[in-house]
Amino acid sequence: MSQNSNKIALITGANKGIGFETARRLGQQGITILVGARNKDRGQDAAAKLCAEGVDACFLELEVTNPDSITAAAKEIDEQYGKLDILINNVGIVTGNPETILIPSQTDVRLLKAAFETNFFSMFAVTQSMLPLIHRSDAGRIVNMSSGLGSLTQQSDPTSEFYDHKIFLYNSTKTAVNTITVHLAYELRHTKIKINSADPGFTATDLNGFRGTRTVEQAATVVVRLATLAEDGPTGGFFDENGALSW
Repeated sequence: MSQNSNKIALITGANKGIGFETARRLGQQGITILVGARNKDRGQDAAAKLCAEGVDACFLELEVTNPDSITAAAKEIDEQYGKLDILINNVGIVTGNPETILIPSQTDVRLLKAAFETNFFSMFAVTQSMLPLIHRSDAGRIVNMSSGLGSLTQQSDPTSEFYDHKIFLYNSTKTAVNTITVHLAYELRHTKIKINSADPGFTATDLNGFRGTRTVEQAATVVVRLATLAEDGPTGGFFDENGALSW
């Protein structure tokens, strides 16, 4: 029996893109996958595809911006499994007119608030709700999906590859995501729980109209690694597949 056969992983937004590929990869390791998705049909379809590949997966209805949905999901996990070993906060959005989105001063405040609602506040809310279940794990792992665009170091470095990508309403939410990681890692430093931020790179997904230069297979590498860290692995860090990144 695999050492992962009794592990439970919740991945938000797991019905497509990096979330789905991460679910596949973790499922191939014998981990039970909870496909978190707000759309029932899409979530069930994704879970069915994973099951067809031999993965133990099931759909979990979860609208991350709805507090009642988060509470219901946590209750269902508690009743069905009694714990949660891995939480991957994968859901993220970017909105706005491409012609103005790169001009910070023209950012629509309403769109900025919507981006923070999904990318930041909901991530914290989901983590907060799931944390009691993760405390019951022998080796709880939390992975927050961030981005190199959230690195203040990279964004202020003219030699950085994405220096000119000043998508304020998106980048700022990912900087805030990194703050969640740092603060919760400090709080949990004396526990077995490890929490880290992951930078999947510029990946071809519907988030960017599939203009990304990396595949979801490449992107999932760092997420899977952080989700399955050994006892001596890092916590409170920011990583891509090549190692630690600057905040």
